[in-house]
Amino acid sequence: MTEPSPLPPVLVTRRLAPGVLERLTPFCAVTLHDDDLPMGRAELLEAVAGKAAVVTTLDDVVDAEFLDAAGPGLRLVANHAVGTHNVDLAACAARAVPVSNTPGVLTEATADMAWALLLAATRRLGEGERWLRSGRPWAWAPNFLLGMELSGTPLGILGMGRIGQAVARRAAAFGMPVGYHNRTRPADDAEDGPRWLPLDELLAQSQVLVVTCPLNAGTRHLLDAERLARLPAGAVVVSMTAGVVDEEALAAALDSGALFAAAVDNFECEPAVPAALLAQERAVLAPHLGSSTVRTRQAMGGLAVDNVLAVLAGRDPVTPVAPAGARG
Repeated sequence: MTEPSPLPPVLVTRRLAPGVLERLTPFCAVTLHDDDLPMGRAELLEAVAGKAAVVTTLDDVVDAEFLDAAGPGLRLVANHAVGTHNVDLAACAARAVPVSNTPGVLTEATADMAWALLLAATRRLGEGERWLRSGRPWAWAPNFLLGMELSGTPLGILGMGRIGQAVARRAAAFGMPVGYHNRTRPADDAEDGPRWLPLDELLAQSQVLVVTCPLNAGTRHLLDAERLARLPAGAVVVSMTAGVVDEEALAAALDSGALFAAAVDNFECEPAVPAALLAQERAVLAPHLGSSTVRTRQAMGGLAVDNVLAVLAGRDPVTPVAPAGARG
């Protein structure tokens, strides 16, 4: 009598949204790090040894050391995120290990969060809530916690991918003219829609700037002190991508009064947040909640699982990430 083939071993490095893991367990021998906090590096390298696939998150650095620890049987790195800056794509390609991500399914939730932060920053909601919770006396007054009105205010979007486009669609409800900058200029823009602008021109015109472009070698600290200074006086910056905005420079611009407010959802050295930002009353700070809805996290986890099951069945990944140097 032939013994059934053992199930392929799969590592899942973080607790998943409800109902997601159950799709994987009938087909794989799953090792789950059942926690919301990441594994330490040594623990991660030990856990990945001998695995056929691994579901990673942005805290898991996938490099040559990780791939060597996994061994030659690794067939997929399924990143539970759109971004892949935690993955050395060249090292994966050199070992013929495909990489997948979870694009598309988090677009609307992340755009909603960008607007939540934008509204909180422009209307000083964080300051107001802290005031009430502190028990400080207050009364309605003509000049109490005055914010910025959005109707007719120019909105700039740095990065017009899926999320940037979703942010722009929501701007129509507020009557905000939209400009944007992308690394590639489109052939033309709709006459009554968002307009592509050179970066410096976009900065000069954006009273509110939302940053949604991906982090890569070309965008890291793209918005440094010099570029932040090109924004109009009293501008607001909303950062949805870690590392694109220099966080120390952002804090300094708030401290000087050059910026009216800022909001950040994704930090360069998570979970650490610069003390200079924490000290700013007009900084709205969120712990990376952009895609944090039940429906979206279930969809992201489901897409990661779809990729694992496809590859282990001998098919191509559902949402493959192009190797380094192969993307346009």
